Amino acid sequence: MIWQGATDLIEALDRRQVSSVELAERAITRIEACDGTINAVVVRDFERALAAARQADETRRRGGAGALLGLPVTVKECFDVAGLPTTWGVAGSEKSLAPEDAVVVQRLKAAGAVVLGKTNVPVMLTDWQAANPIYGVTSNPWNAARTSGGSSGGSAAALAAGFVALEVGSDLAGSIRVPAAFCGVYGHKPSYGLVPLRGASPPGAPRLSTMPAIDMAVAGPMARSAADLDLALDVLAGPDLDAAAYRLALPPARHRTLRDHRVLVLDHHPLVPLQAAIRTRLNAVADDLIRAGCTVGREAPGLPDLRMVARVFGRLLLSFAGADMPQQAYDEMRARASGTDDDPQTALTLSHRDWIVADRQRSWIRHLWRQVFGDWDIVLCPVTPTTAFPHDHRDQTVRTLAVDGREIPYNSQSIWCGIANMAGLPATALPAGLDADGLPIGLQAIGPHLEDRTTIAFVRLLAEAIGGFAPPPGY
Repeated sequence: MIWQGATDLIEALDRRQVSSVELAERAITRIEACDGTINAVVVRDFERALAAARQADETRRRGGAGALLGLPVTVKECFDVAGLPTTWGVAGSEKSLAPEDAVVVQRLKAAGAVVLGKTNVPVMLTDWQAANPIYGVTSNPWNAARTSGGSSGGSAAALAAGFVALEVGSDLAGSIRVPAAFCGVYGHKPSYGLVPLRGASPPGAPRLSTMPAIDMAVAGPMARSAADLDLALDVLAGPDLDAAAYRLALPPARHRTLRDHRVLVLDHHPLVPLQAAIRTRLNAVADDLIRAGCTVGREAPGLPDLRMVARVFGRLLLSFAGADMPQQAYDEMRARASGTDDDPQTALTLSHRDWIVADRQRSWIRHLWRQVFGDWDIVLCPVTPTTAFPHDHRDQTVRTLAVDGREIPYNSQSIWCGIANMAGLPATALPAGLDADGLPIGLQAIGPHLEDRTTIAFVRLLAEAIGGFAPPPGY
């Protein structure tokens, strides 16, 4: 049952083909046997998990129900789990235990999920590699010399290695989709504000902030199938209220068959090159869509200028990051800022007036996307410019990425993901095959705001045409 999805495992539990205790014990045994090289599940809560599994079995025996009743899961380290540390990888915060569960954890438990522990992240979630001084480095199950991605890198690695069938990550600049792409699994970045972030605060920050609390940031599910993303979204979605009292009814998927979809394919960005292997695979998938009867296009009138999208996203993202800088460093950077739009120091120290200008530009870009999605159902594009890259833990200011022999800035990794984050759009990452080095290639399906069902349904149908998750060699 290692590679069965959450939906299949729930069905097996309902049919009494396996118990929750058996599933939990199998997951624990596999983590203990296989996680030494990967280092994905860094906070382990096995004793309480087994107690919860026993309770789930008893609940089912008495006729109780739950969408995830008895299913073992893990969650990203940034989410509070009562009684466990929430460090965000910040050294010295290991003894800070969460007093209560994050909202997403509350909803998982209310649905009957068994939380085994938490998965690794970079310091303050600000890297596309999961590494920190407390828990160390997480490696990619496909190649231990490569990163599993960030910041939900432990989450993706745990799924790819067969430790659990369901995870919950977070995404501000690709932190669900980049690890999903690097590890060959599925991840869904929900529409902005759809899933509460309360209980996902860094050490020292208030735990009581309500949704939406962080500009552009979301929490969302990760899994090994699109069906399981849909299952998890039913549990997680809804405002920061009592889930039993209020559920959010999302619009249904636009179409039920692949051939009915209108898909806009983007394989070029004016600011960053794309690995040839990713472009080739994306275009092959586009050909598959045409053969399936889809309407496939390469251009759209009114498509937002991707240069402007990247510029506005960068200013909003960096201005958010600047708020967490130490005061002295912030003051020094503000003194050096040139005031030009392309200066990172200017963006990091953006005034509120200039942030309002950027936010108004964002509103215009959102309007353009609304028009685009009047003619198209899905935008299909890369997640990242590259497949999983080798571990590199030097200062981020000196790192680069290699794209077919060409060096590009390290932070270019977020440029494709930023399209959805900046506009608050849903985006579902999917595995689309392997490159010549045997590394997963990930694509993403972006859809209209609050039409999360459409992107997930499209990806589910696409997997039937091109194949879905495949286990990494050796696992």
